Amino acid sequence: MLKLPIFFLFLGKLHAIMNKQFLLLSFLLLPLFLSAQKNQYPTILIADSLKQNANAVLRLNQFDIVISSQREMNIKQKRVITVFNEKGISSIDAYENYDKHTTIQNIEASIFDSFGKEIKKIKKKDFKDQCAIDGSTLFSDSRFVFLSYTPTQYPFTVIFESEVKTSTTAYIPEWFPLDHYLLSVEKSILNVNYPDNLGFKKMEFNFSNFSIQKNIDTSTQISYTASNILAQKEEDYSPIFSNIFPKVMMSTTFFNLEGIDGNARDWKEYGQWFSDKILTGTIELSPETKMRMQALVGDEKDPIKKAKLIYEYMQEKSRYVSIQVGIGGFKPMMANDVDRLGYGDCKALSNYTRALLNAVDVPSYYTELYGDRNIKDIRSDFCSLQGNHVILAIPKADNYLFLECTSQDNPFGYQANFTDNRDVVVMKPGGGEIVKTKFYPDKGNAQVNTGNYTLDENGVLSGAISIVSEGSIYGYKYPIEKYQPTEKEAYYKEFWDNINNLKISKTSFVNDKEKINFTEKLAISADNYGKLSTNKMIFVVNAFNQYNGSVKRIRNRKTPFEIQRGFYNTDEIAIVLPSGFTIESLPQNSEIINKFGEYKTEIIKNNTSNLVYKRSIYIKKGLYKNTEYDEYRLFMDQVSRNDNAKIILTKI
Repeated sequence: MLKLPIFFLFLGKLHAIMNKQFLLLSFLLLPLFLSAQKNQYPTILIADSLKQNANAVLRLNQFDIVISSQREMNIKQKRVITVFNEKGISSIDAYENYDKHTTIQNIEASIFDSFGKEIKKIKKKDFKDQCAIDGSTLFSDSRFVFLSYTPTQYPFTVIFESEVKTSTTAYIPEWFPLDHYLLSVEKSILNVNYPDNLGFKKMEFNFSNFSIQKNIDTSTQISYTASNILAQKEEDYSPIFSNIFPKVMMSTTFFNLEGIDGNARDWKEYGQWFSDKILTGTIELSPETKMRMQALVGDEKDPIKKAKLIYEYMQEKSRYVSIQVGIGGFKPMMANDVDRLGYGDCKALSNYTRALLNAVDVPSYYTELYGDRNIKDIRSDFCSLQGNHVILAIPKADNYLFLECTSQDNPFGYQANFTDNRDVVVMKPGGGEIVKTKFYPDKGNAQVNTGNYTLDENGVLSGAISIVSEGSIYGYKYPIEKYQPTEKEAYYKEFWDNINNLKISKTSFVNDKEKINFTEKLAISADNYGKLSTNKMIFVVNAFNQYNGSVKRIRNRKTPFEIQRGFYNTDEIAIVLPSGFTIESLPQNSEIINKFGEYKTEIIKNNTSNLVYKRSIYIKKGLYKNTEYDEYRLFMDQVSRNDNAKIILTKI
């Protein structure tokens, strides 16, 4: 005899004491009750505090990492995220990378409505599959699969689950409990298991002010749980995300890099292993190419001058592409292949240049770093795979000169804005060395403007200006020379958006790669620059280099603020006033000096119709307290007001 479930026995007893209508209602509600038990993560259960400022809420993000041996690692992830609006879609992060050493064992996702009812199931075959090609990445021989879902309603919830197996234990993903701005976190969990003979190590960052619990920390296991992290707003001038929010870095002393065993307790051992196991045998060149390089340098003895000749030869001969070859994107193409084909990625071109320099007895070293406009160091106190780019280091006195080998037009030794002023690891045969790349000082990031303009009696401006840019500013400016005419016009109309009716009648450029400066010379005109009103004309004296922006007001700023690169601008502009007018009012000279920099303006009156306007602004790089932000904002507001100061003329 089959036994009835307890729930139904209970209903049977109720039947004896309840009327038929109540019993019917119970059976009608039963399917709804059972259905509710199956619903996943209804939105109503999210705390109101987690919804504030959030485009999405991470309900759960759990990583279970098992390092079984030097050559085997398994990573499982379960990521549950509720998305409130279109901006929250970028926080879903439902993807996995794979290559010949990494396989995706499982990947799937489910979509739920706001009540937690499943509306779509996505199997592995439904994920998009794409090459993971990036302009500078070290991991360029991989592919990735990702979820592509277009929502029909908000909010919705995604449950994403994946499992990846890899033989590459050299790279253990960093754990970021919070991984996006405007994303709240209900719970994030990290569990890592590992043998006690691999030399596992970890480093924690920025845990204070966040609810992060260390559950386990033994010789074979670590476990963390982060809970109830409120959505963080991205604040202007904030340091890079990974420098201010919690993370855990992990690595092992004994590892495998896609088929190559290695061991490194520190950067010295890492560099020696990399040189011995990854780079050995990659710089062979044909006798013909070696002879060509030797003929190119001729009798030159200075290694830096020889390196310059070789570098410029490489720039003319080769071009940058992303390649899918070698050991997981770490082992560069053979130098002979680059020589024959004429192209390569950052690893290949740097290594090829190393081979060419070797042919003329100039030592150089393969150098790994994190390349980005934002300055990010390789951690000198934690040996692990941290880079995404490769350049070349040439010994110069007690330091190094660095070459960006992916650029066909960079001057020799120039590296501002992508690889400057950061710790990198130089791979030397005797071991790795952490060094700092070139720093471009604030006043070296200079722009010098000299010119003139004339106003006629109708307010028409006509003038000419020379703009000379150096340091990091040079890197932004020199590409202008190769713009199409329509692109140049659009650029200058945006650059001088303070000048209405701008017309550019002449442009010329000089790119001096020896001095590393770029000169723009332009002739311009504009109707109605001087505004006529009854018997007066009003115009902004600073026509060519106005700061007309503003630093955003941020109430109760949370993060420190950073100026990563300082700069220095000077202007000297001769002004000819229209005939038939006399000066009624001139702006006062100004000078501001504070911790953030200096600003100065001066108007020199040569005679009744000729003025000279001088201006300088110096902004210092630095990391400042959040409480100092308002002071900086007010400083830049003063700069903006002074840059918009007007001259008033009266008609005679």
